[in-house]
Amino acid sequence: MNNELIGIVGMVCILTGFLLNQVQRWKHDSIEYDTINLVGSVLLTVYSVNLNSMPFFILNTVWAAVSLKDIYKFVKLKK
Repeated sequence: MNNELIGIVGMVCILTGFLLNQVQRWKHDSIEYDTINLVGSVLLTVYSVNLNSMPFFILNTVWAAVSLKDIYKFVKLKK
């Protein structure tokens, strides 16, 4: 997958989660919302590394970490 495609797919994931949350199809604390944010932010982190963009890298690494934390909490509560 080329770098631009990685960035586009990551962007689409993040925007899909945002839009579905805005139209109240997904709640901000749903597993679907957090999963699509995790996938999107990981892809955008890869994209930022390839661009050598430290601000974009930090933003998406934090975004991925928060999404991963929320997924962990969701899975832990289900047990």
